[in-house]
Amino acid sequence: MQLPEINYLAVIAATVASMIVGFVFYHPKVLGTAWMRAVGHDERTVEGGSPWIYAVPLAGSFLTAWVLAGAAWLSFSFYGGSFFGNAMIGSIILFAGLTAARIVVHDAFDPRKFAATGYTLLNEALTILAMALVIGLWPPA
Repeated sequence: MQLPEINYLAVIAATVASMIVGFVFYHPKVLGTAWMRAVGHDERTVEGGSPWIYAVPLAGSFLTAWVLAGAAWLSFSFYGGSFFGNAMIGSIILFAGLTAARIVVHDAFDPRKFAATGYTLLNEALTILAMALVIGLWPPA
């Protein structure tokens, strides 16, 4: 069995890209205020949180970047073509089939119904595409 070749520097860079997307996306002057209204937060409920809360998205982003890098390598090894193309197309397929589908199913049962679904889907799509961009431009050696 051959394991996927993964550029771990690209995975780390993709993790950083994911965090940047999140910081920009959820900034109050971008979509943060609208998202907070949709999920029922206000300035008071988000203030004073522990800085350790960022460990959760950081760990999740690293895991996602690692899986995307492995999936890009597997796709490239199977289909050929460009590593970049495989990373981008593969990320769109994985986003649609795994992330987006699960978010919609989850939100169907959320008491808020689909109030935050659009924000979540957009953030996740931008995050996955940013990660795939980094990974696709920096293939394994």
